[in-house]
Amino acid sequence: MARSNIGALLKHFDLPSSEAGASADGLESYNPADGSLLSRVHTSGAAGYNTVMSQAVAAARAWADVPAPQRGDLVRQVGDALRQHKRELAELIALENGKIIAEGLGEVQEMIDMADLAIGQSRMLYGRSMHSERSQHRMYEQWHPLGVVGVITAFNFPVAVWSWNALLAAVCGNATVWKPSPKTPLCALAVQQLCDRVLRCHGAPAIFQLLIDRGAELGARLAADRRVNLLSFTGSTAVGRQIAQTVATRLGRSLLELGGNNAIIVDETADLDLAARAIVFGALGTAGQRCTSTRRVLVHRSQLTELQRRLVHAYRQVRIGDPLDPTTLVGPLIDLDAVRAFERGIASAQAAGGQLLVGGKTLTRAGHFVEPAIVLARNDWDIVQHETFGPILYLIAVDSIDEAIRLQNESAYGLSSGLFTQRLQHAEQYLSHQGSDCGIANVNIGTSGAEIGGAFGGEKDTGGGREAGSDAWKTYMRRQTNTVNWSSALPLAQGIEFDIAP
Repeated sequence: MARSNIGALLKHFDLPSSEAGASADGLESYNPADGSLLSRVHTSGAAGYNTVMSQAVAAARAWADVPAPQRGDLVRQVGDALRQHKRELAELIALENGKIIAEGLGEVQEMIDMADLAIGQSRMLYGRSMHSERSQHRMYEQWHPLGVVGVITAFNFPVAVWSWNALLAAVCGNATVWKPSPKTPLCALAVQQLCDRVLRCHGAPAIFQLLIDRGAELGARLAADRRVNLLSFTGSTAVGRQIAQTVATRLGRSLLELGGNNAIIVDETADLDLAARAIVFGALGTAGQRCTSTRRVLVHRSQLTELQRRLVHAYRQVRIGDPLDPTTLVGPLIDLDAVRAFERGIASAQAAGGQLLVGGKTLTRAGHFVEPAIVLARNDWDIVQHETFGPILYLIAVDSIDEAIRLQNESAYGLSSGLFTQRLQHAEQYLSHQGSDCGIANVNIGTSGAEIGGAFGGEKDTGGGREAGSDAWKTYMRRQTNTVNWSSALPLAQGIEFDIAP
């Protein structure tokens, strides 16, 4: 196995070794490719939570006074640190998360790209001026920092999603408290170490804070804590609902990136070379453990046989194995629970009448490996409408673009979607208000691999949040409308007369 030297990586990021002592409530991190113990990590606990929150509040107060372009310069240096340690961080992601090294490198590059975007945004936190209806009045709006932003991330993108939030929050004048998945604590600790080095070097407030725990307790505390001005949560819809209700109870703000049941439509004119490549990457990237993973293919009946042949052939060529081996295309699932969910998904699909075209087995080797599966199915089966977080692809025949769009939109989720077509009318229909109801809708591009320049997020049970590019920065600021009267009179709006006799 082309295994990286975990000891050298841990030392590189000043992380504890597997021999390091951990308290009774400590957390162990394992390699999903072979089940080996990577490290023992100390958890934050209640006392640690209070310390972190106090530091974050103080840091946010000081950081808000720093001019935004200077905030951007600090983020630039975080990006430079990520560039300098890109390979090592990518290897750590591959070891702890199980995604292949190419995807690990891509995830770190996404963080670097996010830093670059945030740097530019630091000089473009634009307000707007409006014409007042009252003479000699100036009316405008401006944006102020929120304060403390809480970020709860999932294991499948152990560092990139943090950067979407934290780097924008930083240029907007906020401090961030990060609670990563307990399945990938080393990735978070490595990023925190890099950030701490930059902050110490420049004497900046401690705007990047980290909480490590074994489960959901500290995340629940963040949701209920009035000091957390915005809580960004990435994870399941069930947990997202609980988070949203808790935050709403205190009239706080939440940003939710939840599940997906993403579909690609392949119409009768589609280029199958393009479509097949996009489907394979979308379904197999991160072993099907992305929120944007392709889970359904709605293919015109005239294209079904040929597309099925191409996909089955491609799946049979896929190399499954060590994520650090550059020839591997599919790594392990994150843990045994994920394997069991995959097995239940295959069994349920077959019980419903699905035809297993390829794959579907659990591999008898060290680690959490399965054979990615393609199932000929119907869209209305419960299992097809369920998000199994693993490499199961449902192939579904349709007779028209109208039927395909309707079936796509029947999903409770609304994250990412794609259409492969050579027909302009179908493309425009798909992108119109009568087309895809997802937050991301692509033509001749798959569901997975969004660029950070656009806002990322979805509708319905996906939660409605938007992160990364476009105007997502506004989520991390509060809007204030200002009116300045520079006259010697006091006219009221809407022409109201309210005179008080002297």
